[in-house]
Amino acid sequence: MWQIFKKELSVFFSSLTGYIVIGVFLGVLGMVMFVFPDFSLLHYNYATLDQLFLIAPIIFMFLIPAVTMRTFAEENQTGTIELLVTRPIRDRDIVLGKYFAALALVVLSLLPTLLYYYTVYDLGSPRGNLDSGAIAGSYLGLIMLAACFTAVGIFASSITNNQIVSFIFATVLCFFFYWAFSLISTFPFLIGKADDLIQKIGIDFHYASISRGVVDSRDIIYFLSFIFLFLMMTLFSLERRKW
Repeated sequence: MWQIFKKELSVFFSSLTGYIVIGVFLGVLGMVMFVFPDFSLLHYNYATLDQLFLIAPIIFMFLIPAVTMRTFAEENQTGTIELLVTRPIRDRDIVLGKYFAALALVVLSLLPTLLYYYTVYDLGSPRGNLDSGAIAGSYLGLIMLAACFTAVGIFASSITNNQIVSFIFATVLCFFFYWAFSLISTFPFLIGKADDLIQKIGIDFHYASISRGVVDSRDIIYFLSFIFLFLMMTLFSLERRKW
């Protein structure tokens, strides 16, 4: 797994992919948080980073599928996947190596956003007038959300040899699992009956819960189960070539 991880990470940074991903993410967030007046930190009357944690999931819905679309689709298209699976490497290690490499790239793009935290912390009146506990929980929720979207992207890439198809399919799945269940729960015939249960199936409910600064084991179990499910589906997709 470690060899696959290093290989994938080096591929990201030996081309423009890694730099573009980090640059686009930080560029869009920077414009939202400091340029657009409706979201700008400079136009708020209190110290908060809510804008970051509101906009980042939307960016991730497009950015993470763009990162993961080549992981398996490119190898399926070029035929190198056959060489990879015949090497003395377990399929599980191939999937995990590619998954953690893509996730590491996304997490690296988050690290510079700590500068935003320092900016708000320093500009607060009095200095440090910021709910650091809620922000730490929001960062944890954002990492777990990125881990879920990465698992979805890896799966989408494993079932096709076309990177564009992989990107579109992963984006649709990310949107569906993040927002669709919250929207479905608002249907009139479900309100007061199954709306709470349906909301809890979606990622948005658990992301909002953990972003309040309270780390609930049920939210962590949900995220880990979601990731495990899609990684197992990716492994199944990879192993079906041996049948």
